Amino acid sequence: MEGALGSNLISAPKGFMKRWTGIHAEIVWGYIFISPWLIGFLIFTLGPVIASFLLSFTDYELVTPPRWIGLKNYITLLKDDRLFWVSLYNSAYYTFFSVPLGIIVAFALAMLLNLKLPGITIYRTIFYLPVVTSGVAVALLWIWLFNPQFGLINFLLRSIGLPGPGWLVDPAWAKPAFVLMSLWGVGGTVVIFLAGLQGVPRSLYEAAAVDGANAWHRFWNITVPMMSPVIFFNLIMGIIGSFQVFTQAYVMTGGGPQDATLFYVLYLFKQGFGMFRMGYAAAMAWILFVIILVLTLIQLKLAQRWVYYEGEIKG
Repeated sequence: MEGALGSNLISAPKGFMKRWTGIHAEIVWGYIFISPWLIGFLIFTLGPVIASFLLSFTDYELVTPPRWIGLKNYITLLKDDRLFWVSLYNSAYYTFFSVPLGIIVAFALAMLLNLKLPGITIYRTIFYLPVVTSGVAVALLWIWLFNPQFGLINFLLRSIGLPGPGWLVDPAWAKPAFVLMSLWGVGGTVVIFLAGLQGVPRSLYEAAAVDGANAWHRFWNITVPMMSPVIFFNLIMGIIGSFQVFTQAYVMTGGGPQDATLFYVLYLFKQGFGMFRMGYAAAMAWILFVIILVLTLIQLKLAQRWVYYEGEIKG
């Protein structure tokens, strides 16, 4: 018996080492298989991120070597650059109005496209098509639509007796025009909402109807709580995307009139690739990163009050 016990004690480390070797081999092969992605991430993502952070502390104009200047770029941006605050205000304005409006419109369209009607798949395709259209082509289309003289929007307004605004040539109407144009691309958000709606159990609606709940009660007490994680996701992604609007402003107005559409990323682009102030542009990029990070963290904190996850128990 003592011999058997001794042999077991001797064989135990061998068995452990064998299992450990197997696990170790799996880990090694796992890293080998994902190594192309890891190498690409280190070279093309993490590397440029670190480089941009270091460049934000330098005076770098592409044709000359970077010169370390410490926090001067950040101090200049926050204290002396008027257009920095103008561009930040323009982006905040656009975000404040376009994100809630886009979520409401996308949610309403998803509710309609969730109905069991003949040919509904055709309508779903039609509403999604603008998402895959080139941004430059869309911008050119809306330039014509917003034209004060012969644009379709002002033509329709005049046909019902309303004066058409100047839209893109009027500083007071330029940002509202971009907010209105943002509804063109809600198709992607509609698809996400539609997927969420199709995951809401029908039994909840049936039970509520048996209890006498009308359509509004079913929507407010079942649909909205069950869709709150999807609403939260689209809210976060909408805020991140709206602070990075660029193509439309670059093609349609170039930041005008009177800097009314000089959005943050457009101003960053002008500093970096127009004036070749790469260090200054890198500092702007990191300030934008911090702004988006703070807004996201605030939303994550507030989400605990209104986002419901199925199966979650709250005290």
